[in-house]
Amino acid sequence: MKWSDCIMGPVMKRIYFDYAATAPADPLVLEAMRPYFFEKFGNASSPHTIGQEAKRAVEEAREVVANFIGALTEEIVFTSSGTESNNHALIGVAQALAPKGNHLIISKIEHHCVTESAAHLEKQGFQISRIKVDQDGLVNPVDIQNAITDKTILVSVMHANNEIGTVQPIAEIGKITRTKGVVFHIDAVQSVGHIPVNVSELNADMISMSVHKFYGPPGVGALYIRKGTKILPLLRGGDQERGRRAATLNLPGIIGMAKALQICQQTMSEESSVQKRLRDKIITEVPKRIEQSKLNGHLQMRLPNNVNFSFSGVDGEALLMSLDMVGICASMGSACTSGAMEASHVLRAIGLPEELAYGSLRISLGRWNTEGDVDYFLEQLPVIINRLRAVSS
Repeated sequence: MKWSDCIMGPVMKRIYFDYAATAPADPLVLEAMRPYFFEKFGNASSPHTIGQEAKRAVEEAREVVANFIGALTEEIVFTSSGTESNNHALIGVAQALAPKGNHLIISKIEHHCVTESAAHLEKQGFQISRIKVDQDGLVNPVDIQNAITDKTILVSVMHANNEIGTVQPIAEIGKITRTKGVVFHIDAVQSVGHIPVNVSELNADMISMSVHKFYGPPGVGALYIRKGTKILPLLRGGDQERGRRAATLNLPGIIGMAKALQICQQTMSEESSVQKRLRDKIITEVPKRIEQSKLNGHLQMRLPNNVNFSFSGVDGEALLMSLDMVGICASMGSACTSGAMEASHVLRAIGLPEELAYGSLRISLGRWNTEGDVDYFLEQLPVIINRLRAVSS
């Protein structure tokens, strides 16, 4: 039985192409988590036997997370999400280093949890530089270097864009920030578990991650904070996580995060290869079958599972509904802004006119997608596009 049959039932074929929004938990992850809801349920801050068993389990999980990205165990702080991790990184560093400077640098295509955190700091008197990207969504490291001043305290650039999949020259940017003595934060929510992420190779001071993007449970994330990085807590009220984040730890979720990463460690290379092949099939076939289609994002420097196209003369929301009616679940971009009736800030940043920005489609592949899924999509998409264009003409 297929995963889609387990979730939706075998009556209607359902193909899930929205793994960038969230991924179903791997059954092995659920199996690892199960004992920690009842048998091993302790609060890791409690001094009694059950609490200390929970603490040992958390520290073992922390070691798994740290090893996966080449960090020290004490450099990992568990959070509730990638959004919390990103908020903590920007706001915590800004508050800690305010006596040194008030200038932060981000790119124009960051996730909204980064752009909104920056806007919040801006209202408090911090200066924010927003670096442009080219037509493929790439940040030029020289632009980062030129934007750094003696007041710059943090640079935040995402590893891979959640909408168009472009992978940034992070290591090169990190070399610049390291030379300048500026804290470098990387939003790696879309990349951890899908492509290699190593804190030393990327010259990172902080890295945000979220487990539901790599087949674990929602509601759990982590923030890597390089030893010696000055940062204030975002959540206060307890001494958990060495005083860096107050809150009772999500024990089952943390166990699930560690298990999900252990699975990724074993499968990432093979999965990436399969997803690249399926991704490239879509990228090659769509322009052949549909006129006036445009690929968004870099052709080579992109996530193995991401495809983003814009179609002239097509309303993106109508396209999504039409795909859903034939059993294909996809998106226009970030799930965090799917209800917004405005063109994607990412697509605007790469220079797309509004018509194309509104006519965008993101396909994000995952562990359980097959070639048959892609073939079905390629059969249905031209029919739907032609019908929508005929209606709007």
